Amino acid sequence: MRSLLKWTLRALAMLILAAAVLGIWKRDEIARLLAVNSLFAEDRIVGNFSGMDRLFLTVPMDRGAGPVSPLPQGPALTPPEGFATWLDARAVTALVVLKDGEIRHESYYMGTGPEDRRISWSVAKSYLSALMGIVLEEGAIDSLDDPVTRYAAALQGSAYDGASILNVLQMASGVTFDEDYLDFNSDINRMGRVLALGQSMNGFAAGLRERFTDPGRQWQYVSIDTHVIGMVIEGATGRTIPELMQEKLIAPMGLEADPLYVTDGHGTAFVLGGLNLTTRDYARFGQMFLQMGAWNGQQIVPRDWVAASTAPSAPTAPGAEQYGLQWWMAPDAPAGEVYGRGIYGQYIYINRAKGVVIAANGADRAFRNAGANEQNIAMFRRIADAM
Repeated sequence: MRSLLKWTLRALAMLILAAAVLGIWKRDEIARLLAVNSLFAEDRIVGNFSGMDRLFLTVPMDRGAGPVSPLPQGPALTPPEGFATWLDARAVTALVVLKDGEIRHESYYMGTGPEDRRISWSVAKSYLSALMGIVLEEGAIDSLDDPVTRYAAALQGSAYDGASILNVLQMASGVTFDEDYLDFNSDINRMGRVLALGQSMNGFAAGLRERFTDPGRQWQYVSIDTHVIGMVIEGATGRTIPELMQEKLIAPMGLEADPLYVTDGHGTAFVLGGLNLTTRDYARFGQMFLQMGAWNGQQIVPRDWVAASTAPSAPTAPGAEQYGLQWWMAPDAPAGEVYGRGIYGQYIYINRAKGVVIAANGADRAFRNAGANEQNIAMFRRIADAM
């Protein structure tokens, strides 16, 4: 009996030691997994959204050696009716409003400031779309009608086999993907754990096997579609997304701070939502698109691409929110109104007719509630009208 007890205690000690060794060996992965599980917690969300480099693997992009592009100060905005109530209801953390390229309003909330580099979430999709337009014009990709497997061979045999580049740009791949952030076992949350554990995003995309319809037939918001765009660009150019974006988009824009990209454990950028910039730098991107891709005296994004990507072309349902090539339009959008949108209240809103750009960041845990997006667009329109 005594020898059995001694053996049991020895085995228990070995298990404890093994667990300790595993904890040290996998310490970073465990820390990132815990970060994923508490990323949107009420008491942490604001700080987390301004500190993603503390929580995940990231790669910096150099803003370049050029001067910061100016954003002149214009007459102050007189806030429209309901402005203060909206800020509180939608948990806005930062707001920069431009009119004809001048700052008409800039404010920060919940302990944040102008130097914070905030997570873009799905606003990053619009940045990747811009990069696709540049790469296409430079000839690295022949046609948007090319199958994605021509440039991303790893997708052969996956649910993406047979989809064209245009299909995935329009979120019409037909690939089955559960985007429910509240379901622990949804595809979007499984993908988050892949990212946190340093596993391969490319492998995750290639491992998807089911389609709910044929490519091109039906629009459905599928975030992993954007990752496939990244795979296509990297396969076509032989370069990483951060390298290309730094050269083609970031350096020419004269940003005020070096951006960050969240990556997986293989150094692959989290292109569908991992950009981190200051709110003023998000506004600069919006102003460049308002100016049809021109900025600092040069055409950064091809004018034709800006027009095509910000026009409703995806097969969305009648009367529903419209979609272009990784850009959104409201169901009743007037000509020239378009926006990039990310979860928890991230926006780049553009109204060309009125010369207005609004960059907004938020920590809105009720962003999925009915009417939340409509409330934001309505306020952006009121702000534009107030100038």
